[in-house]
Amino acid sequence: MPTPAAPAQKPQSWRAARRAARRRGEFVEPQGCLYALSQPPLMLFLCVVGGLIGAGAGWDLLTL
Repeated sequence: MPTPAAPAQKPQSWRAARRAARRRGEFVEPQGCLYALSQPPLMLFLCVVGGLIGAGAGWDLLTL
């Protein structure tokens, strides 16, 4: 005999889903801008670009 299907759940907002996951004891990794800045390749790229801008500014200050 087939088992009855589970009742359809209404979609939750992302905040409600996060709260429910925390109540279950699950770790919820934050998403967004600060999460993106914690990624090593992005930070390496930003450091290289910042270093080039800084080197150009220093070069201008010393030679012009």
